[in-house]
Amino acid sequence: MNGVLKVLLDIFRQPSVIVALISLLGLTLQRKSATDVMKGTIRTFVGFLVLAAGAGVVTNALTPFGDMFQHAFHVQGVVPNNEAIVGTVLVKYGSVAALIFFFGMIVNIILSATSYFKYVYLSGHVAFYMATMITVIFVAAGFSTWQTLLWGSIAQGLVVTLSPAVVQPFMKKVTGTDDVALGHTGGSGIALGGLVATLTRSKKHPSKSTEDINFPKNLGFLRDTTVIVALSMAVIYVIVALFAGPGYIESKLSDGQNFIVYVVLQAATFSAGVYIILAGVRVVLGEIVPAFKGISEHLVKNAKPALDVPVTFTFAPNAVLIGFLSSFVGGIVGMAIMALAGTTVIIPGVVAHFMTGGATGVIGNGAGGRRGAILGSFVNGLAITFLPLLLLPVLGSVGKGAATYSDADFGVAGIFLGYLNKAGGQIAIIVGIIVVLILVYVVSYFMNKRKKTIAAAADSADKAKAVA
Repeated sequence: MNGVLKVLLDIFRQPSVIVALISLLGLTLQRKSATDVMKGTIRTFVGFLVLAAGAGVVTNALTPFGDMFQHAFHVQGVVPNNEAIVGTVLVKYGSVAALIFFFGMIVNIILSATSYFKYVYLSGHVAFYMATMITVIFVAAGFSTWQTLLWGSIAQGLVVTLSPAVVQPFMKKVTGTDDVALGHTGGSGIALGGLVATLTRSKKHPSKSTEDINFPKNLGFLRDTTVIVALSMAVIYVIVALFAGPGYIESKLSDGQNFIVYVVLQAATFSAGVYIILAGVRVVLGEIVPAFKGISEHLVKNAKPALDVPVTFTFAPNAVLIGFLSSFVGGIVGMAIMALAGTTVIIPGVVAHFMTGGATGVIGNGAGGRRGAILGSFVNGLAITFLPLLLLPVLGSVGKGAATYSDADFGVAGIFLGYLNKAGGQIAIIVGIIVVLILVYVVSYFMNKRKKTIAAAADSADKAKAVA
């Protein structure tokens, strides 16, 4: 049993495998030729691996930046890092978390097929992280194993179904289509950023897009995303390196290499990672969207694939960098407030700010131009700083470590479930899950009714024009 479970876990924890299987299923349902099915499946699989490789390059380049930042400014506290805390949780609750992840995917598909929210969550790695957090909260609440599996799987399915839904109104403005959704545990923070961008935009003086930044002719090379990312990150890395000092960098990070040379190379590596991500996204989108039509037509009508945050990066590359920097500033401001207030200090997690801040920059730009990208991402930075602080008390013994969950959805879902437990124990959690489940179908009823009314009105208008 454990061997089978391990194989299933190894398969479904890999987003590249999940997306490739989805592509295989979709193309098969469309009755494509064996050659086309094989080609589409392999291109999707490899494209996602390219994307993941780029994300790995970016993460590796950001790690020393985070180390330099902590050393330069003498910051100690809790670091939001999903991989670090998940590793701790898996030692105790790995099997239960794996089962919640698996059955949560089934709940997601059922909800997609039977409700208005047609989002199939394909970011398996972050979905697995969510399953570990849900496991921790249910165990801390005293649920038995079978109760944890039952209610935890339903909670997991609800989270991964609703998270893409809250971002989709803003996602449509970015992509110009309703065919692709965003599936990431930063969804609620990204949606909040989109809302802020919408509320702060001016009709009289609309903010221009981040992609319309006008450079003088002799600086035209800055229009190249790879160049501007490398140069801007080099400046930031060098500034932080000067504060950290050559002694620390050359002894702890660069293995004796000159500290300026080292940080400039890290900045260039960061830019290379972004370039790789963009290349992978183009391949995946080119294959997964057509393949998903087969699933939409045969299994889950009008299904939308919810993909990881880098799927947004190609639509506004400048906004990614602006969003990252603005979100990181929000994290620093939040950290300063915590230090002054005397609470536990949440240190800005550089990877979380890049991934969710970058996506929020794109979403904010689509909703409110440059102003929206800056303000929306700044608010996201505050959100992913304060939400982890509020989450810590409901994680039991796990919340007493040096790491915690980093993205906004962990905070929203964890705080909801955890504080229900504090208010009314297990019964309150169960009632809360049931209420949310009922609301999903109530909202679905009214949204479907509204959709039919709009369609009928449009049909009547077309008939009136035909008669005239």
